[in-house]
Amino acid sequence: MAVTTTGDQPGPPQTPSGLVSTLLNRFGHLVRELSKFATVGGIAFLVDFALFNYLAIGRGVPPVTAKAISTLVAATLAFLGNRFWTWRHRLRSHPAREYALFFFFNAVGLGIAVACLAISRYGLGSIWPGVFQTAVADNIASFVVGTGLGTLFRFWSYRRFVFVEAGIPPVPEAVDDPPSRA
Repeated sequence: MAVTTTGDQPGPPQTPSGLVSTLLNRFGHLVRELSKFATVGGIAFLVDFALFNYLAIGRGVPPVTAKAISTLVAATLAFLGNRFWTWRHRLRSHPAREYALFFFFNAVGLGIAVACLAISRYGLGSIWPGVFQTAVADNIASFVVGTGLGTLFRFWSYRRFVFVEAGIPPVPEAVDDPPSRA
């Protein structure tokens, strides 16, 4: 029978369900945030995907322009979902600050997706146009590679900089020589 330890103290045997409970207790908040972020992101992704294809294929808008427009619309939806559902438990700062930071980091995520699309269409497409200058290649470069990399960046940056952690207020620095009372 295996015995797990915490520090130098032997502990009771850890069952698989006990291990899952321990992990959920420790990382449950992160799992919940990530699940909500994924749900909001999934809805925004569907809006982005549908609008991109409508603009690029249905309306003849150039693919990079269509991607920029579809991402802006989806990002607005994502901001509202993340602010009022995913991270509603976190401290709120000025809405203009949150909105500006959200869109700044979203613009970086957009840049990642657009760069992936541009590299595929114009870089690799100049070498193999029959493969990389197609609607399928545009969707893979934009939505699989670009959105995947952009999503990782967005989760980290929103969590770290936009929707700040609610917690204990900072402790003032200790003073070496407290003032004397007269």
